[in-house]
Amino acid sequence: MLCYIAFTLLPLVLYRLLKDVNGTYAKLMVILALISVPISFINLQNKFSVLTIIEGAGYLKTLNAEQLQSQVMFLLNTYNKGILIVQIFWGLWLFPFGYLVYTSGFLPKILGVCLMLGCLGYVINVFSRTVVPDFSDYTIADYITLPASIGEIGICLWLLVMGVKNKKTGPVPID
Repeated sequence: MLCYIAFTLLPLVLYRLLKDVNGTYAKLMVILALISVPISFINLQNKFSVLTIIEGAGYLKTLNAEQLQSQVMFLLNTYNKGILIVQIFWGLWLFPFGYLVYTSGFLPKILGVCLMLGCLGYVINVFSRTVVPDFSDYTIADYITLPASIGEIGICLWLLVMGVKNKKTGPVPID
């Protein structure tokens, strides 16, 4: 839950940083990122339901161990399907973000390219896992979202280590 709360703040901070690059893309980035948060919270209910079963609520005593295990597996599988749904938005927000990074002039273009490729990787991943049986068994499944990881981790490290320099006035404060 803390990750989702923190993720709510991330696009808002990035909006303040990148809105002058392209306001439309910055707003699109925020909208696509924020759409994923309520989906993620709703999906988290599946894990809370697993905890209810594991805690052994009294009304569950009518079910045998095999039935309870089946319920747990069903809920965990449903959670994984929910993650697949939210990954669409985890990917889509990366395109406007990557475009803003690429065109900013103060962030590395290569990270913008990785973010945009990451968008494509997430969308392909979701589509493939939906229509291709056992897609996770294919080698490409392990690497399809790698550009997203490189772009996201890279931009975090860049901002932490190098910061953002405004060519005219020095560092840009992010208050």
